[in-house]
Amino acid sequence: MAAAAAAAAASGPRAKAPAAGAGAVAVEETEDEETAAALAMSAARGRPELEAQSEDSGGGGDGGDGDGDEDEDEEEDLGCSSAEEDDDDDDEEKENEAEIQRLEEQLSINAFDYNCHVDLIKLLRQEGELIKLRRARQKMSELFPLTEEIWLDWLKDEIKIASDGSDREKVYELFERAVKDYICPEIWLEYAQYSIGGIGQEGGIEKVRSIFERALTAVGLHVTKGAAMWEAYREFENAILKTTQPAPGSVPTPEQQQALAMQLERIHTLFRRQLGIPLLDMEATYAEYEEWSDDPIPEAVTQSYKKALQQMEKCKPYEEALLVAETPKLAEYQAYIDFELKAGDPARIQLVFERALAENCLVPDLWARYNQYLDRQLKMKDLVLSAHDRAVRNCPWTVGLWNRYLLAMERHGVDHQIVSDNFEKALNAGFIQATDYVEIWQAYLDYLRRRVDFKQDSSKELEELRAAFARALEYLKQEVEERFSESGDPSCTIMQNWARVEARLCNNMQKARELWDSIMTKGNAKYANMWLEYYNLERAHGDTQHCRKALHRAVQCTSDYPEHVCEVLLTLERIEGTLEDWDSAVQKTENRLARVNEQRVKAAEKEAALAQQEEEKTEQRKRARAEKRAFKKMKKSKAGDKRKADEDEDDEWGDEEEEQPSKRPRAGSSLPLAGEEEYSGMEMGLFGRSASTEVDPPSKQKEKAAAIKKEMPKVFHDSNKDNITVFVSNLPYSLGEPEVKLRPLFEACGEVTEIRPIFSNRGDFRGYCYVEFKEEKAALQALGLDRKTVDGRPMFVSPCVDKNKNPDFKVFRYSTALEKHKLFISGLPFSCTKEELEDICKVHGSVRDLRLVTNRAGKPKGLAYVEYENEAQASQAVLKMDGMTIKENVIKVAISNPPQRKLPDRPEAGRAAGALVPRQVYGARGKGRTQLSLLPRALQRPNNPGPKTENGTLQSPPGPSSTPPEAPKMSNADFAKMLLKK
Repeated sequence: MAAAAAAAAASGPRAKAPAAGAGAVAVEETEDEETAAALAMSAARGRPELEAQSEDSGGGGDGGDGDGDEDEDEEEDLGCSSAEEDDDDDDEEKENEAEIQRLEEQLSINAFDYNCHVDLIKLLRQEGELIKLRRARQKMSELFPLTEEIWLDWLKDEIKIASDGSDREKVYELFERAVKDYICPEIWLEYAQYSIGGIGQEGGIEKVRSIFERALTAVGLHVTKGAAMWEAYREFENAILKTTQPAPGSVPTPEQQQALAMQLERIHTLFRRQLGIPLLDMEATYAEYEEWSDDPIPEAVTQSYKKALQQMEKCKPYEEALLVAETPKLAEYQAYIDFELKAGDPARIQLVFERALAENCLVPDLWARYNQYLDRQLKMKDLVLSAHDRAVRNCPWTVGLWNRYLLAMERHGVDHQIVSDNFEKALNAGFIQATDYVEIWQAYLDYLRRRVDFKQDSSKELEELRAAFARALEYLKQEVEERFSESGDPSCTIMQNWARVEARLCNNMQKARELWDSIMTKGNAKYANMWLEYYNLERAHGDTQHCRKALHRAVQCTSDYPEHVCEVLLTLERIEGTLEDWDSAVQKTENRLARVNEQRVKAAEKEAALAQQEEEKTEQRKRARAEKRAFKKMKKSKAGDKRKADEDEDDEWGDEEEEQPSKRPRAGSSLPLAGEEEYSGMEMGLFGRSASTEVDPPSKQKEKAAAIKKEMPKVFHDSNKDNITVFVSNLPYSLGEPEVKLRPLFEACGEVTEIRPIFSNRGDFRGYCYVEFKEEKAALQALGLDRKTVDGRPMFVSPCVDKNKNPDFKVFRYSTALEKHKLFISGLPFSCTKEELEDICKVHGSVRDLRLVTNRAGKPKGLAYVEYENEAQASQAVLKMDGMTIKENVIKVAISNPPQRKLPDRPEAGRAAGALVPRQVYGARGKGRTQLSLLPRALQRPNNPGPKTENGTLQSPPGPSSTPPEAPKMSNADFAKMLLKK
């Protein structure tokens, strides 16, 4: 019918395939053959591909015979080539079969491999394996919501093979599943068109209208695609209207007049409803209504239309931003969602969320925001649970979505068995961190605890809760610890909660004590807070005897804050203990604190010894470097003297004596000093060597060094040009002409005004320079050259920033936080190239960026960072690549989560003038080591020290008594520094 034709034109290439045989239908409701013919022809006009198929199968009609001879000639000419093509097809078919088998095996190992499902479906569809294809699609749809493209392909394949009524019902069921995954106008339009083919059945027209109404509820508010659904619905009703009109010249019966009036009212209502919604091309719809209606448009409809136009103008900037933006348009959708949330229309908010999720289905934060809105605002059971279910099927690796799903099911009273089944799915979802499993177990245990009626001594729910606690501990110990090498629950949070439940809700302190004893044996006995948690539980639900016993054990075992535990024990005995209890507590606490102080002194001595050894090593390295520099200077000076002597061999003896410089190098300088010639005869010894060397005073050396420095051109930088300047470092020192080498590289980014390389006083290139551009845009583009290799070394390009004015500025441009879509790979062979690693990684997803980590010299360190498009691909890559062997090296793969870098302590601001601060000297790899160990005045000994031993150390051990009365308490580091003082 015309409705199908309009719907097909509006929906584009996807809405072209209603069911085969849809044209040959009979409309039982109208009992009119003309009605059936009109609707059938309208449906056929909406299916142009059926005409093309009939032409192919029918031989071309009248023109089919004329091309027969030509076809025979072509077959003879192409005989050989067709044989070759058959061979190629056989080879390709074998390759496809092997690939299908590989993909099926891979899915049997990991059923949550999304890309593997997609590849398998494509291959099966290409090979025409309909049974396997249907099974593969079914399995994927059970695990993931399918995209619009996959659903449309599936629906079209099923429509082609649907023959009788039972097959049609199966297609209807498939459509119902498709419209639940995402809100897709194309699928709804296809659904409505397909239903038109069944209007010949009983209740067919009403079923079509029901589907159209549901489609309008789902996508009728879609600003850009909703109009197509409205127009298809109106065209369908217009086709029905034509069948209800009486034949020309005949008098309509009262029943016909009533049916005609009802049909006209339906179309009027559709026009009025559409004109009240902000959609694209509303003006055209209004003009069409004016032309169609015999009566003037009511004022209320006009006012509603104008109001919708105003709202459309507000939405237009967001729609235009979506049109020009690149996929996935997340930022644009976020802005659109914020706009609709302020407007407050629930239907429009839901629709824009669904539109955003259709293109960003793998963004967990977007799902979380949508579900939060549904939970707090709409609170409709079916809608809320459907959204949560789709969220965890799209992002199964995100534990937060599973937690919210469990809460939503509990909130809406879902059957306990369904909740348990979904929890089991969560355990098999493949979380990427051990702590995620702890979190999902805790959420499920909270749910089970809320089901228990603790007024009863025993119940089925209580036993299930205890069994779940025991299973959780076993699961974390075996499954999680085996995979992640950690349980994810070092502080035994789940066991602590179990103990609290037993003590507070079940009055079972014996079980609680057993659990706490197990907690302490898992390495938690050294922490004061764990003992105090147990003490508080005993204090609230146990007895004084067990409280005292716990604190006595805590005093003996605690190593982090023993003073605090001792204080709690003394407080308990002060309130409730006897004299014997008090004496025992005091004795134990004093002994324990004495041992702790002794251990701290030993630790301080060990730290001091290590610091002293480090200083000695540093001093040795300094001396070695100084000797090496002196040797190089002396060697260079001797070589220069030899060349000078060779040049003066032809001169007269008098001239030679006057001009020959001293062959002995001067200390601190490799250049000959002025006036030394006249002393050369006096300084010669018995064997023609210098008997003594006169060294100029430091003042003269500084003057001569300053004279040499004046000869070098000074490089000044104008801080006002920081925005158009970049700082380039880590360049090779051997770079002969830096400006000539670097200019072509940076001119590709924009016009270069000046390149200012930095040289030392002796004229050697220092490995860095400033590059000034004419425009700021070029400077920003030049930052993209960072890490580019120049003469075998990675060149560092960073913004030109004065760190005195911006001390917190950091040049490091990579994130140091957890990035779930990025992998960290270690253990790579040094010979592994970027291309080789990329070929390995892209098998598991789309690689956005790959970076091999190198040192400053550009040599690989065996590390790499790989960034994928989304978290799903990254998590799959971790599962597949961790432990893989590359060139005989076993690599380790994990989600990128760099440890926090420990910053060196800054010197105290309140120190007195003249107090020296330990200076940090940084080596080639950036690791700080102590150069000096000088004490601030607050830690220095008094002016009149006590008697000393022969080695100069204090006779009495360092402690609070050896410090001035006003000095603060000293830490372990302070003890170490004091022991270093000689």
